Amino acid sequence: MTSDAVWLRAMLDAEAALARAQGRAGFIPGAAAALIDRVASEFTADLPDLAQRARQAANPVVPLVADLRKAVGARGVAEFVHRGATSQDICDTAAMLVAARAVGLIVADLDAAMDVLAGLAERHRDTLMAARTLGQQAVPTTFGLKAAGWLTGLLRARDRLAALRLPAQLGGAAGTLAALIETAHTASAEPGGGERGQARVLRLVELYAEELGLVAPLAPWHAERSVVGELGAALAGTAGALGKVATDVILMAQTEVGEVAESSRGDSSAMPQKRNPALSVLIRSAALQVPAYAQLLGPAGEHERAAGAWQAEWSPLRECLRLTGGAAETAAELVAGLQVFPDRMRDNACLTGGRIVSERLAVHLGRDALDEALSRPGPLEGPEELLDPEGYLGAAPELVDRLLADYRERRVPSDYRKRSVPGEHRERRVPDDYRK
Repeated sequence: MTSDAVWLRAMLDAEAALARAQGRAGFIPGAAAALIDRVASEFTADLPDLAQRARQAANPVVPLVADLRKAVGARGVAEFVHRGATSQDICDTAAMLVAARAVGLIVADLDAAMDVLAGLAERHRDTLMAARTLGQQAVPTTFGLKAAGWLTGLLRARDRLAALRLPAQLGGAAGTLAALIETAHTASAEPGGGERGQARVLRLVELYAEELGLVAPLAPWHAERSVVGELGAALAGTAGALGKVATDVILMAQTEVGEVAESSRGDSSAMPQKRNPALSVLIRSAALQVPAYAQLLGPAGEHERAAGAWQAEWSPLRECLRLTGGAAETAAELVAGLQVFPDRMRDNACLTGGRIVSERLAVHLGRDALDEALSRPGPLEGPEELLDPEGYLGAAPELVDRLLADYRERRVPSDYRKRSVPGEHRERRVPDDYRK
């Protein structure tokens, strides 16, 4: 999903799309566009060698374009490779392609996890358990409400990701599109292209974005990085929502608690008796890392192109996508195999001998009488109907109903594997090796 090979392919896809768009717009001959497209589609590179040569330009596009021009070979065609673009155009567009493809996979995994959580919330709408605040038993609740809370967090994260409008990047040397407008002047009698040349170039940007399946920006965004910051924030929020599920499962699966268990074996190298919550640990680990990486995305850069700030985004963005993608896929597996033990939940809720409903007793007995009762060891004494934790669930079941209704209203049905992949013109199934 974010490997070096995937990033290389995204840069080549950007170059190929640029050639196709320029061919469609009449900026370069159609035959040249077709040749560049074919060569870029088939091109492979020695990644370590490319990385080594990239040091001389502080980005990989310069040596990649040189290799692509050499690979095109045909006389007079190589000059059309990368025409009117700058390195950041290709790097930023490749980043948006990788992000859009990764986000599609993440959304699919969130959809799968949410379907399972909705079922858990419905089945356990009235399943009694102890709510816990600051790590201690608080008042009764239901496991259905806990699962519905997980569902709501994932739904908000999913909607935020799905709402992202990731743009292509095409601005030329300093974001003015001047080189492309100059090229367009051949079709205009006005020096420098005039209004006709400017309109043709703006149309070219739209065609370029269309070829890639990305959004056409109103203007180049070389130094205006809010889109990258928003992407990072959405990924961090998603990781956090996934981490909430994992953290609760870790605590509920503790030996002394035993309210849920994972499907994973959870092996230990030293203690054969242990069943560690391995899937939850992987998810929580990712959730703790993503916000730190996201802080490095979208920093303010100087003038029309940053010296260092833009380049500093590459690795953190990759990690945000990789970790969030892995957490989402693992969460889908986690909830699909989650074992729930309602009897243990009920037993735990009754551990304190009625103290779990102290809040209720305070209303009926008065605080002074309750404080005196709590000071005595052993179970609380009082009317049986007041001590039953199932009688003090508040609106928990009804809140489950409300959250499920909201989920079903907002849910967009989707095939878990079938995704529309940016950069392609048809619907296809994402190959398993794309997740690597």
